[in-house]
Amino acid sequence: MKPTHTLTHWIVFSLTTLFIMGCGNPEKKTAHIAISTTKSRDTIIDGALRQRLSDFAAAPRARGQFGFYVYDLTADKPVYGVNEHQALPSASCMKLLSGVAGIHLLGPKHLYYSTIYTRGQISGDTLHGDIAFKADLDPQLQGADLTMFAQALKRKGIRKFDGRLYVDLLLQEPVRSEPHWYPWDLSFSRYGVLYKGAPRVAKELKAALRNQGISVADSQVVMGRVPRGSQGVFRYYRSIDRVTRRMWKNSSNTQATSLLYTIGHHVDPKAEPTKAGVAYLRAFMRDSLGLKDTSLVIHDACGLCTHNHLSPAALTTVLRYGYHHKPIYHMLYNELSIAGVDGTLRIEMAGQKTRGRIRAKTGTLSHPYGISSLAGYCKGTNGHMLAFAIMDSEMSVLDARVLQRKLCEALVE
Repeated sequence: MKPTHTLTHWIVFSLTTLFIMGCGNPEKKTAHIAISTTKSRDTIIDGALRQRLSDFAAAPRARGQFGFYVYDLTADKPVYGVNEHQALPSASCMKLLSGVAGIHLLGPKHLYYSTIYTRGQISGDTLHGDIAFKADLDPQLQGADLTMFAQALKRKGIRKFDGRLYVDLLLQEPVRSEPHWYPWDLSFSRYGVLYKGAPRVAKELKAALRNQGISVADSQVVMGRVPRGSQGVFRYYRSIDRVTRRMWKNSSNTQATSLLYTIGHHVDPKAEPTKAGVAYLRAFMRDSLGLKDTSLVIHDACGLCTHNHLSPAALTTVLRYGYHHKPIYHMLYNELSIAGVDGTLRIEMAGQKTRGRIRAKTGTLSHPYGISSLAGYCKGTNGHMLAFAIMDSEMSVLDARVLQRKLCEALVE
């Protein structure tokens, strides 16, 4: 009986201990990203940094909506925040979420491809058969680039063909404006040719062939799948980092929208791509980032919609997720704008304190009132890597940028 009695006491003690541990100070979590290691739990936050951030928060500023949040990635602990959970218009900082979600889904080595095929026999300068052009959703392929494919046929000695020219595309209709975009926000002429609709692609392809001396009649062109038995002649690849670099460093709205099309088609090839893409972004935010606050709103991937709302804590959560997924972090760190050096920060924060020390994504909309945001990485004075986000709205963009500069100076003082 004694051993059983002892065992009973041990079980009761263990369960009680677990219960007490489970009822400890419950810390509100903003995301399911990583479990702190013993080393990070013991790492001390820079007290001087926290004081500088407190002073920055207390300083007089222009009227308007304002919030910021700083997170110590090395220690895996929050440092300081003001209104960090308040949902505010995100502007182009939305591209951080869409880019990270896209890489998570497609992989950092995802490739876009376009291919020219032939089927049949070549006799003299004539292909007795068909030519086919197949492309997915490469956002940077321009009409002039189709010359590469025509030249590949020319090198095979083809000057004419008696079959059909098949044009096999994932996207048949041209890109259209999303709800709530302002008419002057985006020039659709800047999209790659594959986003201008199938008739435009066919027109550009015919022109490329004819410019290389290859005869093609309008009646030979059909929209359809590449015929069975076709052989690839030339294939062109473009890596996803070429797209995210323009998204992040140059804040390209066309590249971000095209990535949304790619995401949507990958998730559900039969669905309308932007709707499927936005649904995935929302699911990623909820399931992968653990951000379930209903005040956080996603309408597009580029941030042009003024109804997009994120919070400083949400943006920092995206950056934390990237930091803990090294292939994504490598892309973020290399492709975000560098203060005073390149991208949209080329002429911003070019002073001695911040130049070259801040890597971040900007977000700016000057209508219907000023919206400006900044989120990224920097190294603190104690050597710790920091993630930060500051969001301002209902104030002039110039006033908002002053606040952004002052925050960054406090981070690297």
